[in-house]
Amino acid sequence: MALPPQFLEELRTRLPLSDVVMKRIRLIRAGREFKAPCPFHNEKSPSFYVNDQKGFFHCFGCGAHGDQIGFVMRHDNLSFMEAVEQLAAEAGLPVPKASPQERQRYERQKSLYDLVERAAKYYEQQLFTQAGQKALDYLRRRGLDEEAIARFRLGFAPQDGSGLHGMLTQAGYAEADMIEAGLFKRPDAGRGARAFFWGRVMFPVTDRRGRVVAFGGRIMEGEGPKYINSADNPLFHKGHLLYGMSRARQAAADGHTLIVTEGYMDVISCVLAGFEGAVAPLGTALTETQILELWKLAPEGRRTPILCFDGDNAGRRAAQRAVERLLPLLVPDHSACVAFLPEKEDPDSLIRTGGKAALQAVLERAKPLSEVLWEMESVGRDLFQPDARAGLEAALFERCAQIKDQRVRRAYEQDMRDRLFKLSRQHRAKGGPPRAGGGQRRPAPGEVPVSRLFDRAMVTGRIQVDFSAQARTLLGGMLRNPRYFDQFGERLAAITLDNAALEELRQEIVNQLTSQPDMDGESLVRILCELGLEETVNDVLRYLELRGLAWFSGANPDVEKAARDLLDIARKVEDRDLRRELAEAEENLRRDFSEENLSRLDQLRREYLAARGLSLDGEG
Repeated sequence: MALPPQFLEELRTRLPLSDVVMKRIRLIRAGREFKAPCPFHNEKSPSFYVNDQKGFFHCFGCGAHGDQIGFVMRHDNLSFMEAVEQLAAEAGLPVPKASPQERQRYERQKSLYDLVERAAKYYEQQLFTQAGQKALDYLRRRGLDEEAIARFRLGFAPQDGSGLHGMLTQAGYAEADMIEAGLFKRPDAGRGARAFFWGRVMFPVTDRRGRVVAFGGRIMEGEGPKYINSADNPLFHKGHLLYGMSRARQAAADGHTLIVTEGYMDVISCVLAGFEGAVAPLGTALTETQILELWKLAPEGRRTPILCFDGDNAGRRAAQRAVERLLPLLVPDHSACVAFLPEKEDPDSLIRTGGKAALQAVLERAKPLSEVLWEMESVGRDLFQPDARAGLEAALFERCAQIKDQRVRRAYEQDMRDRLFKLSRQHRAKGGPPRAGGGQRRPAPGEVPVSRLFDRAMVTGRIQVDFSAQARTLLGGMLRNPRYFDQFGERLAAITLDNAALEELRQEIVNQLTSQPDMDGESLVRILCELGLEETVNDVLRYLELRGLAWFSGANPDVEKAARDLLDIARKVEDRDLRRELAEAEENLRRDFSEENLSRLDQLRREYLAARGLSLDGEG
């Protein structure tokens, strides 16, 4: 019996080839592939290879070759239909009956894939025309060079959609095809079809196999939503796909952690910084289907993606919604961790200002789902009170009841019991709730006091901030325009940079221009190179050239922006140094609870909050 081609495609997509093969023979990872002794002929050394990305197996010894269906047919000695029925049962798919209508629909989809691919190429070309200049400048300001633009196939949709319409018409597509694919809107009475995207930077969205099926568009100027996405169509359902998922699947197979961010630029910045497993939902909160897709992307044993949320109240509400959707879906070895970003930061901004290390520090502090669940329900409760602890227990077990898998539900319930027992034991060890009149016993030696001066929400953490992007721009500007040292020299001399090479360059620039204030840029560069800093100088100047940063290094520098950025770096350096002092004071108090250490911590806390317009008393 002939089967609908789209069913066979879905079957292959749902069951990675390596998963099918691994249920029958032992595979060994070999780079991006798997290998094993061939099951179809006798051999001692492995010559049988499985490639998930390409979707086939091949034996270099006997020539056996095929896909999931071919492997099961040959290994299990089954007919084509028997192999299909067995795999369909594993994938949870009913085996359909082919019909002329289904075959026609499949051919229709193939045509639409080609149409959308042509549109993607058109948008890519338009980015490098005069019409796309503003969009190209925007992407360069975001730190993307031409290699990155090409890698992610970014483009531009012009204000006038007639060019795209004409190109597709000439290729043989009817206007109805363009509307069905979501590229044009149905025309008003007496008018032609209108382009769905215009005046926007274009981000192609691909399916699991890497085929372009939709677009996201960011507005460049004028009114309208900042981002819009293609409407659902025969190729695309926004709640089923993730931006970057075809690339992330191979990254996960190579050992990268899956990271769920919020938007297109977050994913791009993460990937360029080395976080290859980054994906994002398409303008909606994470759906149940997307969660299941995330787990499918990762190999067995590593199905714990990290969900990134803003550290503000909105981010915590979003995290709570994600937890609520995750709980019913949990099964053994399938979970998630949650990472909260610093307030007013997203992965893109964090990487641009703090470098890869800043985001890595956030990811390393990601919390397991059980811990997030505990914090969600315990926050705001006065756990000194027995009725509050009883309320926490009831809320936690109500959450656990949402987990459908019995094994996982029992494990979560036990974890919550352990936490509740530990909480009760801590209260008993501390002598119960505070006595009337507010008196408290003195902490035992080595015990951390629980007070407003040691609120755990205030602990500063260990995130190191890398200012190398801004620092390269500022130092490069000073190399090009030393005459501005009079204006910025004092501030530049007061900061220190974590990047050793850039810090050495900063110190030498300050030394040279302090002693020779009339030195020109060419002389400054020559002297620095003679002092052994040629590599760092060239690195900084290349950075300016590649990023197109002329605001402080060109013929007409933007001195106001230079001043703002220099002030921003100085403030962040001061904040970093104060955080380090706070961390040291916190550690000292943990080791030795004394009046002196407590007073020192109190003083630093007040300085830390004063810098943010706050106070320990909640004012500001």
